[in-house]
Amino acid sequence: MSTPLITAPATIDRRSSRVIWLLLGATFVVILNETIMGVAIPHLVVDLDITVELAQWLTTVFMLTMAIVIPITGWLLQRLETRPAFILAMSFFSAGTLIAAIAPGFTVLLIARVTQACGTAIMMPLLMTTIMGLVPPHERGRLMGRVSTVISVAPAIGPTISGLVLNYLSWRWMFLIVLPIAVAMLVIGILSVENVSPPEPAPLDALSIPLAALGFGGLVFGLAQIGSATDAPGGSATWAMAVALAVGAIALALFVVRQRLLARRERALLDLRPFAVRNFTVSVTVMVIMMIALFGTIIVLPIYMQNVLGFGSLLAGLLLLPGGLVMGLFAPMVGRIYDRRGPTVLLVPGAIIVSADLWFLALFATERTSVWLVLAAHIVLSFGLSLMFTPLFTAALGSVTKHFYPHASAIVGTIQQVAGAIGTAVFVAVLAAGTLAAASGGAAQLPAQASGVRAAFLIGAIVSLGAVVGVFFVRQPPESDE
Repeated sequence: MSTPLITAPATIDRRSSRVIWLLLGATFVVILNETIMGVAIPHLVVDLDITVELAQWLTTVFMLTMAIVIPITGWLLQRLETRPAFILAMSFFSAGTLIAAIAPGFTVLLIARVTQACGTAIMMPLLMTTIMGLVPPHERGRLMGRVSTVISVAPAIGPTISGLVLNYLSWRWMFLIVLPIAVAMLVIGILSVENVSPPEPAPLDALSIPLAALGFGGLVFGLAQIGSATDAPGGSATWAMAVALAVGAIALALFVVRQRLLARRERALLDLRPFAVRNFTVSVTVMVIMMIALFGTIIVLPIYMQNVLGFGSLLAGLLLLPGGLVMGLFAPMVGRIYDRRGPTVLLVPGAIIVSADLWFLALFATERTSVWLVLAAHIVLSFGLSLMFTPLFTAALGSVTKHFYPHASAIVGTIQQVAGAIGTAVFVAVLAAGTLAAASGGAAQLPAQASGVRAAFLIGAIVSLGAVVGVFFVRQPPESDE
């Protein structure tokens, strides 16, 4: 086996702390852009003279690019030191943001979103790999709590910020406001980020790249088409979904076989041997369930509030903001508790709270439900999720040896994207099917849509029971990560 990447010191020093804080700030900025386009779609339809379906691609292509690029970051982060990896990520993101701000039309804007997503895809695994290498095991929960703050608050405030910007300015200002921040972080990184992770030789397997692109990209694209296929069964969207899922499944199976063979010679693009560690596999499985619940809720609640309760898009976005802030505020505290008490004391109540909240929504989300009750339910759900993510990230990554940190971080990032796509697709598909079934039974429009919302949350509630069981099998990783 290759030489370990880095040896975590007994305590984190000032130099390492500066690197981590810069990575946290940069990650917050790049993740923020993942969710800002949803609210802007009506404006883009008018300004660029495109259809709603075409405009949706600006969100879909971001998620699709992330799913394709993240699996490659395991290999990339082995080859690059910290500083060039950071510069590469922020250069991609800054260039994409600039192109988006001045884009003359849809095609250029789509290219800009792909470029942005390439930078975002590198940044998250880079942050996790750096933390795992620089921070001693007994302090990782605290630092992973800050990571959880970034990945929960940034997506939550993205729609709110874009809604506020669009109330007063052009959609281009969503990028013009972010651009100087991104460039400033890039300059700071060039001047001050020190290399804290020596590179390892990692030969590139050319066949693995198209297999990864077809496998993960096909699955995410196919899942993204489920909503359209449900609206028009038998149409072109149905065929596109079926072909994409089939191609994705076949390519992913071939990718897995290829990586297992290459791992024997230390040549894997994405080394899957972390799955041989039971605690990593259990933690990632529970994480998938939680990500499905999170992304499904994020997509269904705004639909429910706008289409059933009659709120505008800005108010719906503002009502989701407190939940994201709750997740962010509690995450550092959760990290400190993890360092002192381990994962079980957090994961068990967290899983029960999430499951109970989804069951509540599955029973009581009607066309007459009070907005305050919906807001309270989302805040409670967010609190439950805040108890989950930091322990799961830390337990999963802490269960593997240092050599596998880049690949384990890439696996976790990929799982997030695929689970998010699954959650979005399944919740939207069940919502549409439930609405259609209720309407066919004679229900009026609002009660029918409320019935579809309850059906979506019911599926989430049933799936969440798997997490309630799974958390009892997540263990505290050993202090030594050699």
